[in-house]
Amino acid sequence: MIPGGKPLPPVNIGPSVRLSGVSNANVWQGSGVDTSGDKLWWTAILIKASAPKMDSFKKKEIPKIGKVSYPFNGYGWEQMPVQESLLIKNATVWTNEKENRLQNTDVLVTKGKIAQIGKNLSSSNAKVIDGTGKHLTPGIIDEHSHIAASSINEGAQSVTSEVRIADVINPEDINIYRQLSGGVTTSHILHGSANTVGGQTQLIKLRWGANDSELKFTNADPFIKFALGENVKRTTSNNNNRFPDTRMGVEEVLMDAFTRAQDYEKGKKLAGNKKTGMIPFRRDLELEALVEILNKKRFITCHSYVQSEITAALRIADKFGFTVNTLTHILEGYKVADKMKVHGANASTFSDWWNYKMEVVDAIPQNASLMQRVGVNVAINSDDAEMARRLNQEAAKSIKYAGMSEENALKMVTLNPAIMLHIDDKVGSIKTGKDADLVLWTENPLSIYAKAVTTIVDGIIYYDKEKDVQYRKKIQDERNRLIQKMSGEKKAGEPVAPPVASMEILMHCDDEGETFSGIIENNK
Repeated sequence: MIPGGKPLPPVNIGPSVRLSGVSNANVWQGSGVDTSGDKLWWTAILIKASAPKMDSFKKKEIPKIGKVSYPFNGYGWEQMPVQESLLIKNATVWTNEKENRLQNTDVLVTKGKIAQIGKNLSSSNAKVIDGTGKHLTPGIIDEHSHIAASSINEGAQSVTSEVRIADVINPEDINIYRQLSGGVTTSHILHGSANTVGGQTQLIKLRWGANDSELKFTNADPFIKFALGENVKRTTSNNNNRFPDTRMGVEEVLMDAFTRAQDYEKGKKLAGNKKTGMIPFRRDLELEALVEILNKKRFITCHSYVQSEITAALRIADKFGFTVNTLTHILEGYKVADKMKVHGANASTFSDWWNYKMEVVDAIPQNASLMQRVGVNVAINSDDAEMARRLNQEAAKSIKYAGMSEENALKMVTLNPAIMLHIDDKVGSIKTGKDADLVLWTENPLSIYAKAVTTIVDGIIYYDKEKDVQYRKKIQDERNRLIQKMSGEKKAGEPVAPPVASMEILMHCDDEGETFSGIIENNK
């Protein structure tokens, strides 16, 4: 109809019409265009209103999601822990200082440092931790670790001193949390042993939840990994086409590398000398690291087993005027301990881990104790993510095997590695002014029954036994929620993905390749 109410003349309307209009009470009117492009006008009058019906549209239920934590796993933080004042009361304190053990003693922590040690201490604003019947020790330091890194070996060539573990630190590795539960507070993350001259290492504090930069131990001397023996020669490799192939080849790699480094340093000095005409100079990161060793600005941790190769390495170091800071593994150290002492080398060894390849057949459980008696600074390391959670027990084995004192045994996983890593002014003992890296144990820390109750790094509680129980319940609850959700969707006919098997990768010295978060998936 037209606005006057008269009928419209017949219109040749195409297959469809597009209408638009406005409402005025019970009347709608407007215009339209058909598919032929002809325009028309229309009016609609309300005759009868139909009864309203309930909206049949079913609102989609918003899915419930788990709480976000960092790292994003069952043990992550919903809120990062903060530094606070702590007062640990009435504990047996293993100081690693001249006092040795102090009974029923208090330790006050403020601003991440050990502020006071004594009896009947008080603080109005400190959180009190009851240490009655418990033992307080410095945090454990693992001199040789491969956790928290997405790759370990760059094995393409014999000298890779330019690569850096710092570039592949993985702060989400669950082994950081697990090792906190075993009292570890500092780890030295090493390059592997695929090369005679490996990559630069990274010292970290186990600040669970921090990013990769925040994990790094500040103001620590830089180290680098060297290696000798079977791993370097690739004795067990199917693709053994890289020099060196013998122990004499390993020795020659070192000689050649440091000779090139000396020539490089001379060229660098000439390039900066106006009298020589500013000779063009190309920077070489591989040789830069070796020059740092020659100038005693970077320090060596050397993978080693056999007496002959250890002697050769010390001889080369003496020739070029530097010191092999640490001989790690060093299972034949008892044979060369006198030479190590004269050279100034530290020893970082296993307690009784051997019989896994030919070059360890002469290992003995008294090795650590014998080297210590000669005067070598000795540490017990892990080289294994699982072993690191019980380094206190590994140290205690020297009490059983060789009659070592309890105090000296504990030092092998606390103060001694701190000395060899040049950080004993900050950690390794309980002393006023040092970093508050502490562990509270249920009993004597060298007992197989001892459990870490609280692990503190820089005055922050990063592991708490009671909170760990809560985490485990939370994980189980979340697991049940997800299973119920998946089961419900499957019953409703929703598409489901097939299960994918995964396996956690624990890195060791001889591992090559790369992983993310230590997990690989098998899609077969």
